[in-house]
Amino acid sequence: MDLHLKSVFGRFQEQFGSGPGLGPGSGACLMKLNGVAPNLIKSIYKAAAALYRTEPWKKLRPGHLFGVRVGKDSDWSANKQPFPCAQFIGGDGGDIAFYLLRSENDAKKITGSRETIRVPNVEVLRVTFEDVEVMFNSNRKMIKSLTLEPSGNDRFPVIDVARCMASGELRFRNPTLEELKFVYAFMKAMTLLHPLLQVDEEHAPKWSTILHFESFIETVDIQWAPEMAKGNNDIVAVTISHPPRQGYQEKGSPTSTNYEEPPRAERVVELRSNSDHSPRQCECCEKEIYTEPLFCTHCRAVIYCSLTCQKQHWKEAHKSMCGLYKAMIEREQELTIKIFTFSCSADDPCKWLESFNVHTKGMWRRKCNCYSHCLFGLLPAKGGLWDSWGGLNDGEYPLDSPVHNNGVSSPIFLSSWLEYYNLRSLPFSSPVADILSHALTVYYILTALIISSKNYLLKGKEVVLHYLGPEGELDWMPAFAEISHLLNGSGNIQIVMVGPEVPTNLSGTTSGISSRVRVNLVRGVFQDEVNYLPSPNVIVALNCKLDNYSSWDGALQVIKSTGIPAFFTERSEISCINAKQVLRGARLDITYPVTPNPFRSPVRNNGPSNNLPSYANGFVLGVNT
Repeated sequence: MDLHLKSVFGRFQEQFGSGPGLGPGSGACLMKLNGVAPNLIKSIYKAAAALYRTEPWKKLRPGHLFGVRVGKDSDWSANKQPFPCAQFIGGDGGDIAFYLLRSENDAKKITGSRETIRVPNVEVLRVTFEDVEVMFNSNRKMIKSLTLEPSGNDRFPVIDVARCMASGELRFRNPTLEELKFVYAFMKAMTLLHPLLQVDEEHAPKWSTILHFESFIETVDIQWAPEMAKGNNDIVAVTISHPPRQGYQEKGSPTSTNYEEPPRAERVVELRSNSDHSPRQCECCEKEIYTEPLFCTHCRAVIYCSLTCQKQHWKEAHKSMCGLYKAMIEREQELTIKIFTFSCSADDPCKWLESFNVHTKGMWRRKCNCYSHCLFGLLPAKGGLWDSWGGLNDGEYPLDSPVHNNGVSSPIFLSSWLEYYNLRSLPFSSPVADILSHALTVYYILTALIISSKNYLLKGKEVVLHYLGPEGELDWMPAFAEISHLLNGSGNIQIVMVGPEVPTNLSGTTSGISSRVRVNLVRGVFQDEVNYLPSPNVIVALNCKLDNYSSWDGALQVIKSTGIPAFFTERSEISCINAKQVLRGARLDITYPVTPNPFRSPVRNNGPSNNLPSYANGFVLGVNT
């Protein structure tokens, strides 16, 4: 009897849940819906399985609400997003599901402390992951006939739309084709983005057992399944935000600022004394400013030479961007790497270098303009590691010596500057992270962001990397030698640096900068030289300024046609927004979304005409990953 009751209660819990959720699915069979082809059903189930494997329910609870935006409002019927709010159900018991709702307010109404509340006239699009044994026969037949991919152990998604009536009764209907497209895009995007959520322990309620996350917003390009694409529009941008109130403004829509006119004259005040700094530049007329510059007092980001330029720029461009710039400025604290004890502000690079007594010395000569007359890769070198690091004190720079890893020959995987500095016993007063950022970003991409290259290195094989557009890096070979020590006796890396700044007399040369890392130098643009280069495992371009150079067009076409994973870094968030537009224009899917690079330089630089947070290799994004 006990075994029988256990089985009965187990089946009851599977079917009706024991916590949040609205109970079992209605048994909607997608094969019976008009316009839903078998291949489209397969694509939806494949996307659901991919999301299920990432286990969002381990950390997400019904109270964690997400904003969802798929494409433009005009892409959907009624010119609005059908289900702009999402929540995950089942992390603390009950149905394993996620719900999409018409508004954040609806989501809050149905979210009780221990269970989902049935609220009249609230409509919920549900994706419930049910055990195949408790499904209706129509769904089981569909799964068997189409050989659909399971989610976990014999679980499959059941999709329906539930509406609570005034009597408390639930009424179900089948989802429309448009709603299925929305669900598909959400699942694809959330699979990539929810792992990026960062726990905010500082502001979390002490009494709460539920994780508290930092504010989050990210956009990723999703490729529609072939059955969902319209004409050539096979890519859609999906934005996920937490909490839902965060969101980028759609171009042409009202900005987040309520100003119809620029901030009043008395609100535009002095920014700082400029007597000891390089001249700034007016965002409007591009004139160099040698006196006190003015700035927009709402966003505090943009520099002007006069009130006339400020007013003109407000009308022409800044009005639509002011709110976004303000949000970027407010996120500066999130980007600051707090472990370092030296000054991380380099408004005047020469004075910053002088504070360490490394100005115009060694590799640091590429950190200001004092040696701009010297071609990249041709800085006079005395030789010796001490000279390369500008005469820093012993112990303040990494030595040319192996890393001790308890006798194990295997790459050392790193995720932060804290781990690296502790590994190499460097003091946090040492500024070497500013130069090592390029080398360690490359190493991080190879060992943390690309599984295939990581596996090659673990097996002792060679990874070939095409490095596009090198400039100052051509004089930083001693820094790239550090990669060899981190490989720790396993695997090899061939770096092929290709770009127009490679000096003619160095083109075609190979430098064995260490036992496991060698660098080939090739002068020219990538699309012209790629057929003569060894086939790469990955392509990288650091601080690439994708929107600044037309020569990127040809390189991006090569990346698209070959399908090789490629990663890019940019200095600021606004550069990333521009880069995403360039990549979308080249019809490349952004499959690794924009994220802060853990090995960005800790040193903040200002752009000539704005105060937006800017760091070498500040953000990383990828395609074909």
